[in-house]
Amino acid sequence: MPIDAAKALAAEPRTGEISWNSKDVQLYHLGIGAGLPATDPDELRYTLESRLHVLPSFATVAGSGAPGVISGLSMPGIEVDLARVLHGGQSIVLHRPIPATGTATATNRIAAIHDKGKAAVLVLRTEVADADGPLWTNDSQIFIKGEGGWGGDRGPSARLEPPAGDPERTVERTVREDQALLYRLSGDWNPLHADPEFAKVAGFERPILHGLCTYGMTLKAVVDTLLGGDVTRVRSYVTRFAGVVYPGETLRIRMWPGEGSVRVAVSAVERDDAPVLADTVVEHT
Repeated sequence: MPIDAAKALAAEPRTGEISWNSKDVQLYHLGIGAGLPATDPDELRYTLESRLHVLPSFATVAGSGAPGVISGLSMPGIEVDLARVLHGGQSIVLHRPIPATGTATATNRIAAIHDKGKAAVLVLRTEVADADGPLWTNDSQIFIKGEGGWGGDRGPSARLEPPAGDPERTVERTVREDQALLYRLSGDWNPLHADPEFAKVAGFERPILHGLCTYGMTLKAVVDTLLGGDVTRVRSYVTRFAGVVYPGETLRIRMWPGEGSVRVAVSAVERDDAPVLADTVVEHT
């Protein structure tokens, strides 16, 4: 079996320096659809360096591009075919607001490996700290088809009870035809999101949008709609990737605000509200 669970879990963490600047932040924001309308003061907070604030989901690309996803698949004990890999879920815990320019130390390790029978799920953890202390912790759940069945722990279920009642707010966001091509410039170069032939080998009719792009678009919608555009109010953000998005489609983002948190569900409008993000929670002040 290409995954040696014992070896992977015992491997020493990989630690390295990462850095980012305002250009990286602006490019990420543009990649998740910010800047429309271009002169809107609310959008200029994402695109103009003199007003720039950092959406917390930028942590998924800061310094190295999708930390823990592609890089984690080269950890000791892990040898898999990218065409069999899907991003199953993502969580971020923010310890402080992310600065627009920074240098920090990122520590990557495999925190868990779960045996789901017909697949394996890797939990790849990235902890980032700068000179002033911890900044954020990322957990990526990576679903690898055909790699389960060795009798390991199945792990916890990520499923939550559906939110009660109708959503309090619903917004729609259009995914541009070129959005995956722009988003990948922030560092996730998986050809699944750009190469039609690779996408067909992986079982898709055409290239799909990065799950983390949908993740960022959704957080921006929540921040702009319910948190007054204040990115510093976000404390954590977790989701499960329930389905694909194709460039050109429309996201329907439903929100159920509660005390200190927002439940969210995202679907693809053109495919009869096919689920895209599920079990999604934004915790905030």
